[in-house]
Amino acid sequence: MPSSRIAAPVAGLVVALSTFSSEAQLRVAAWNISNYSGGRVADIQTSVYGIFEGRTLNPDVLICQEFLSATAVVSFANALNTAPGSPGDWVGATFIDGPDTDSAFFYRSSRVTFLGQTVIAVGSSSSSNQPRHTIRYDFRPVGYSSTQATIGAYSVHMKAGSASTDQSRRLVEAQRIRDNAEGINTNGPGSALPAGYRFLVGGDFNIQTSSQAAYQELIGSQANNSGRFFDPIATPGSWNNNGAFRIVHTQDPIGAGGMDDRHDQILLSATLIDGVGLTYQGNPAIPYSTTTWNDPNHSYRAWGNDGTSFDTTLKAVGNTMVGPAIAQALINCANGAGHLPVVLNLLLPAEIEANTTIDFGSVGINTMADATLTVTNSGDVAKWSASGINTLNYSLAASAGFSAPGGSFSEDAGGGANFHTITMDTSTPGLKSGTIVITSDAPDQPTLFVTLLGEVTDSRCPADFNQDGESDVLDFLDFLDAFGQCESQPAPCTPSGFDADFNGDTLVDVLDFLDFLDAFGRGCE
Repeated sequence: MPSSRIAAPVAGLVVALSTFSSEAQLRVAAWNISNYSGGRVADIQTSVYGIFEGRTLNPDVLICQEFLSATAVVSFANALNTAPGSPGDWVGATFIDGPDTDSAFFYRSSRVTFLGQTVIAVGSSSSSNQPRHTIRYDFRPVGYSSTQATIGAYSVHMKAGSASTDQSRRLVEAQRIRDNAEGINTNGPGSALPAGYRFLVGGDFNIQTSSQAAYQELIGSQANNSGRFFDPIATPGSWNNNGAFRIVHTQDPIGAGGMDDRHDQILLSATLIDGVGLTYQGNPAIPYSTTTWNDPNHSYRAWGNDGTSFDTTLKAVGNTMVGPAIAQALINCANGAGHLPVVLNLLLPAEIEANTTIDFGSVGINTMADATLTVTNSGDVAKWSASGINTLNYSLAASAGFSAPGGSFSEDAGGGANFHTITMDTSTPGLKSGTIVITSDAPDQPTLFVTLLGEVTDSRCPADFNQDGESDVLDFLDFLDAFGQCESQPAPCTPSGFDADFNGDTLVDVLDFLDFLDAFGRGCE
């Protein structure tokens, strides 16, 4: 296993991660539904939309394995769309028929924009090749447009078995996935993961221990780590038939041997566990609990496994995670020998809004000129909920002639706005213009420019030397005092607080005295 991993701060953990609310975050699930040709409608519906103590699977994306035909994809999508509680917006990606059972991809069209699918590696029956196609499905949450808010999701169903030939065939698939995530065209031009995409891999790995070569190929540190995957629940080890990992086991809920393998997983790219933008809701630096399924540090779940079914059929009656009805539906969906879904939440990236222009108007020379810049985390709370959107982090930089507060700032979605005082230099007259540059972690607008405008006017009366608003003998006396102390000295010279260089020629001399007498004689109109 790798000697180090990327540690991220706890990202958007809410009071009870165990309560999978119906409309929050972006929920991704992977499910090997076991040799599916259609049917099992009621059990699929209960598995996905059944509710127990407020918890429901209710994903936005389903990465599936062991589909047998295009008809099966249609049947599954129909089951989702007609389920009680379903929004009815499920779409299945076009089925790609490979040499064995195949992957399928389903998404909610009101929440996810599907960009396309790519076969990145071709399967075959050859003993030196992977047995099934590897397909990457590209999508992004609705309302976002940047590559940094886009995910490439690899679906896997690796070769089963523990023989050396089985492990070699799994390694081939893992190498192709990692290469593809590094930007290499693994199946012809255009098959590589586009630059900037986040990525994940989900499905049935058929791997018994994290030390196996295929798993290390995915998660291990290499010369090129741009395609490296991470286990978001930091749970390496020998998973097979090991009670220490009973809470993360996914296979087999009904078949011989019972629940004793962590075959099904979702692994994430470094960019999905760094706590920034689109990111895992949980703390990937903390290993998943070994004593409770209801780990508050993670949104990741082996759906249906409450940790009480090690080496036996999945417990239905008394199941504390999903209750008896959902647990039994999951058992039925396993079809005699199968798997549980795995699911996790992703926080949505922040979005940013701010003033497009700040106009200071007309202000007098050497007077205070300030205005308010308003910055908001404008993530779509109605769609994703406030707890489902990541915190906006940003900084401000002002161009010459203006100033903005320094440091870093943050703002939660749905929490109002931040207000910043921006000031304009009024020491010289004339039209003023500049910009505030807002640099943020909002992927759709990482750099935002605010135009600054203003005018500084000089309406002072020259005879009002001491700038008290009147032209009187005090101005004459104050000028004489300043001139007496500054004559023949370079400007500025301000012993009394007022510059004796009356005519602004940078030298205090008799010309300043004569010019002041002239101005004083004319007074102020």
